[in-house]
Amino acid sequence: MSHATSQTGPLRHFLQFSDLTTDEINYVFARAHLIKDKFKRYQPHHTLHDRNLAMVFEKASTRTRVSFEAGMYQLGGSVIHLTTGDSQLGRSEPIEDTARVISRMVDLVMIRTFEQTRIERFAAHSRVPVINGLTNEFHPCQILADIFTFIEHLGPIKGKTVAWIGDANNMAYTWLQAAEMLDFRLHVSAPEGYELDARRVGNPPSGVLQQFSDPLEACQGAHLVTTDVWTSMGYEAENDDRRRAFNDWCVDAEMMAVADRKAVFMHCLPAHRGEEVTGDVIDGPQSVVWDEAENRLHVQKALMEFLLLGQVD
Repeated sequence: MSHATSQTGPLRHFLQFSDLTTDEINYVFARAHLIKDKFKRYQPHHTLHDRNLAMVFEKASTRTRVSFEAGMYQLGGSVIHLTTGDSQLGRSEPIEDTARVISRMVDLVMIRTFEQTRIERFAAHSRVPVINGLTNEFHPCQILADIFTFIEHLGPIKGKTVAWIGDANNMAYTWLQAAEMLDFRLHVSAPEGYELDARRVGNPPSGVLQQFSDPLEACQGAHLVTTDVWTSMGYEAENDDRRRAFNDWCVDAEMMAVADRKAVFMHCLPAHRGEEVTGDVIDGPQSVVWDEAENRLHVQKALMEFLLLGQVD
């Protein structure tokens, strides 16, 4: 058996939030809490000593790269960073062949790419766990970090209300998966023409999803108000149209005022103050965006450890 196939148990990937069970998600949160606590006390946690992570970027990133790279080093492992510019990915090699080769040389692969089918094709031919660092359809590592941050500030998310204000993008669909699995309510408000696709939504359990044409209504009583840039990577040509359409979907003090009095604000960053959120909200007392950004590091360390070692006592 090669070094690269040495994880315990069956091969597991994290391509979307629902790839883990509810119990496994809760284990990752508990483990992330322990790992973060050790990190804050400068205690080493080298559970992935001598393991290698390959990071494949077909879309650029700051937070994803830093959090995975720093995280793997902090776990005692090493990292190889690949982009389409310095590998065969940007040329003609089929992604299946790339997967077969890379996964014989490393222990874990994180990919940030375009279509979800692309990462699924890679995972289908990989001998090691594959993590979705972002696709057009899903952003599961970000939602892991967001919910972990919510728990830190407000306790269990079960039964609580999350208000998503803005584009029905990869974040919104991942929030929906999380709401179904972790039993909280999701309020979604998007401008006309930018709503959730009914074919992708399916039939969530009763009470999980509620859609609002008025963003202020969506925020009513919410424990978390969260948003994202109006124009996701790859949609820049729609910038002006989106600015006009989303004009009333800027998270502001009025929206936060109708939310629960202990409500927090999140944004996966980078943020455009004055567009999807006002400066006084993202820089205000209810904002937890910097904790949220840091927590990508800790939950991803817990996730990588889980995918390679299973549940550790």
